[in-house]
Amino acid sequence: MAVKQVLNMLDLLEFFAERGKAASLAEVSGALNWPRSSTFNLLTTLTARGYLYEPEAKGRFYPTPRWLSMAQAITAAEPLPEQLLRLARDLAMRTGETLCLGSASGQKVVFLEVIPSPQRVRYAAEVGQQVPLHATASGHAILSQWSQSQREAFLRRTTFERYGSGTPMSVEAVEGQMSAGLARGWFRSASNYSVDLGGVALPVAIAGRIYSVTVAGPLNRITGEMSAIAREMHDAVALHFGQDYLSREIRGLTTPPLPR
Repeated sequence: MAVKQVLNMLDLLEFFAERGKAASLAEVSGALNWPRSSTFNLLTTLTARGYLYEPEAKGRFYPTPRWLSMAQAITAAEPLPEQLLRLARDLAMRTGETLCLGSASGQKVVFLEVIPSPQRVRYAAEVGQQVPLHATASGHAILSQWSQSQREAFLRRTTFERYGSGTPMSVEAVEGQMSAGLARGWFRSASNYSVDLGGVALPVAIAGRIYSVTVAGPLNRITGEMSAIAREMHDAVALHFGQDYLSREIRGLTTPPLPR
């Protein structure tokens, strides 16, 4: 049996997600066909708990970032799918470089799993480490699967800071690197964030969540191997997720045979 109060709150969130701007009590009540008294009670309760605020003139409401923070805390604690972990272990063995599984968290990619390279000189990443979404191969892989409106809203809030010679320093530069990655069939970084480090990344979508799968290592070792690493990544994804997975599930990604 459906609980009316829960349905009302979900309807309210969907209303704001579709509207994309603040709304008055009258606008919410009219759009959702609710009594004004019930609408007032829900809006004021959520405002008192910090889930709504009044960003403009008094009497107009919009959800606060608290929803996002709560959702991120829940998803961060979610166990990684075993299928994804098998892919990571396979790629670590195939490439001999550091393997990172990441997911978006605010303006960053947070590494949820790291398998370090056995080589003495390697990318020394750690679980929980965060890197910028806009400036890394991991981030571009994730951003490529966001809607245009979601990506535009994110990039409008981005502060561009020079980390290395490959760092994109504008919205257009991020979009250009991301579009090039989609056309190429894999995403690359070369001193984008960590100087003298390079990476190759692919997005993987599982149960509505976008992960980045990234192979990274010292630039002087990995630069000439990026295409071969990308081929191994495509092959491994096909093995663990199905031959047509990338063309079926990853929007806009080119998936022809890559040079070995």
